[in-house]
Amino acid sequence: MTKRRLFIAVNLPENLKSKMVNYQAKWPDLDPKQIRWVGKSNLHITLVFVGYVNDDEMYEICRLVREVTKRHEPFFINFERIVIGPPHDTPRMFWVEGEKSQELANLQKDLENTLAGGNLVQKEARAFKPHITLARFRYQVLKSLPEKIDDPFKAQVSVDSIEVMQSNLKRTGAEYLMLESVELGE
Repeated sequence: MTKRRLFIAVNLPENLKSKMVNYQAKWPDLDPKQIRWVGKSNLHITLVFVGYVNDDEMYEICRLVREVTKRHEPFFINFERIVIGPPHDTPRMFWVEGEKSQELANLQKDLENTLAGGNLVQKEARAFKPHITLARFRYQVLKSLPEKIDDPFKAQVSVDSIEVMQSNLKRTGAEYLMLESVELGE
């Protein structure tokens, strides 16, 4: 039986993705063997990482996501800056950090609780913090970076829908496939 690797995400508008890719060009001297930039088509906000599921579980996840979205209205989230993180551990990523959004936190918690209640995911131990991963890097890259990175990156994203995504891992990096897009409030 085939298993699919799934996550639930907010996909981003193309103009915002282009702005993020332009930021990547700011760092041409970083060793490409030590850093993997996220491709434009893969930029998103992960709400819940599901993991590997079979087809029956995938259909149930899609059904539950449709149920959850009916309980939430569209909203906006604001992004503020690009930093390296995570802040509580050895930094290994560039990411765009967002303001706290109660609407996003409520949506994420509802998704996680609903899927965990159906034994489809395990709840994350870490608190949810909205971010968009721009790159993952090895520890050695820190030597090439300034001591602190805190670059302004102002953007507002309209969250009208969420997507059930499939992640296909390849040698060249992950490829994402949208399985279902569900509008909020419907």
